[in-house]
Amino acid sequence: MIEITLLGTGSPIPDPHRAGPSTLVRAGDQVLLVDCGRGVLQRAAAVGVGAGAVSVLLLTHLHSDHITDLGDVITTRWVTSLGPVPLTIVGPPGTAAVVDATLASLQLDIGYRLDHHEDLTEAPLVEVHEHEQGLVWEQGGVRVTAAPTDHRPVAPTIGFRIEHDGASVVLAGDTVPCAGLDELAAGAGALVHTVIRKDLLEPIGLQRITDICDYHSSVEEAAVTAAKAGVGTLVLTHYVPALVPGQEDEWRTRAAKEFGGRIELGDDLHRVEVAPA
Repeated sequence: MIEITLLGTGSPIPDPHRAGPSTLVRAGDQVLLVDCGRGVLQRAAAVGVGAGAVSVLLLTHLHSDHITDLGDVITTRWVTSLGPVPLTIVGPPGTAAVVDATLASLQLDIGYRLDHHEDLTEAPLVEVHEHEQGLVWEQGGVRVTAAPTDHRPVAPTIGFRIEHDGASVVLAGDTVPCAGLDELAAGAGALVHTVIRKDLLEPIGLQRITDICDYHSSVEEAAVTAAKAGVGTLVLTHYVPALVPGQEDEWRTRAAKEFGGRIELGDDLHRVEVAPA
């Protein structure tokens, strides 16, 4: 079984009820963190996961809302671990440059802590692996593959497929429908897909808002992708505009017009279990 927890279901707009985009996946004894938006470690703490427990950080792309707390994940893992515990980060090309810049911004803080704590003897250890497709990580019986998605002009972007003991979950990240995601999601037990409501955004008429519509999937488009791929469960997240309590059935109904399987959505910390096929 694979367990999905929606740590953060929000967007770039600060929301008192929703953390930034991030999903926790537990498979076997591995803990995989997908993206690290605003407030990710607070949400992870709510389900008993600390930064030191993360097996790998998977980044779908380098938009600020998906990596807002990268520095916090790196620093907190470093200062709360009892020995050198390298953080493995997998992301698209450009990830190494972002990590290097993040570490550079932390240099003063790192120096302060090294000077103060005798049991901290070296700076944070981070291992970065850049990929666009294929096998990207494998450990403890858990296998992660990636494929290109389409969030242009943000490029490259990738989605991830996590497999363990016959169960499989695909995390799309931000994307419009595309062949890469179709192939990655084919036959998966669950597809976690970010979604927007174009019907609510387009009438606003502000360019910066309507621009959002041309590089994200609507609820209906995500459902079509899920149906085409033959997945068992569609999990909606990263709601734009924010999902208002009491409107869950409205969002679910829109997805159900295109997808006949199980549809999951909800607040931060919503959990979904995916059984082996």
